[in-house]
Amino acid sequence: MTASFREVPAGVEAWSPEDVLRWGFRTFGDEVEMATGFGVEGMVLLDIALQLNPRLKVFTGDTEFLFAETYNLIDRVEKRYGIKVERLYSALTPSQQAQSHGPALWEHDPDQCCRLRKIEPLTAKLAELKAWITAIRRDQSAHRARAGKVEWDSRFRLVKLNPIVDWTEQKVWSYAQSNKVPYNPLHDQHYLSIGCTHCTRSVKPGEDARAGRWAGFEKTECGLHATIRSATVIS
Repeated sequence: MTASFREVPAGVEAWSPEDVLRWGFRTFGDEVEMATGFGVEGMVLLDIALQLNPRLKVFTGDTEFLFAETYNLIDRVEKRYGIKVERLYSALTPSQQAQSHGPALWEHDPDQCCRLRKIEPLTAKLAELKAWITAIRRDQSAHRARAGKVEWDSRFRLVKLNPIVDWTEQKVWSYAQSNKVPYNPLHDQHYLSIGCTHCTRSVKPGEDARAGRWAGFEKTECGLHATIRSATVIS
């Protein structure tokens, strides 16, 4: 664990998103960046974060299988906020992956597909940083229910900041609408969590927010947030 993380002040869980972000920027400087898949949560957090730090660097995993609406949103974000989103790519092109692992890998081994197209590029990126910022929320899934606002990410070996982890879906949408934050129009078609075209469907009434991801498999996480352990902090 980094020395700076051991110095997290008391009462971190009572902090506002702005408090978490300010602490992260002050503590880690240019060695903290924000990851986003451009869901509405990510868009809201991006809007908040860039008001505090217009120089914040933002990155996303471009699997090359994203929805056209997602690519369009990235372009809109770059124009609105005057930033350049770093896109992380797999070492394999889609055609190379098909040659090495067979066509439609996502249909028979989605974990391997996620590893190649998301986990490996992200691992390389996070090795450059001391902290990363995400927009995960506790009420998105049972797996995320114990996430903290500031954590030690034991898989990637750096600090993880989750500034809006205690926000509800209603609060996220209220902020987005009040501040005219751009968002993916697929959300209006009941896509509550948006990933790759092959592994994302709309969510039916009463289903978990992540039920539309990897339908037919016992899988709700690509692996980016699968091994997070909340660190012990003074409270």
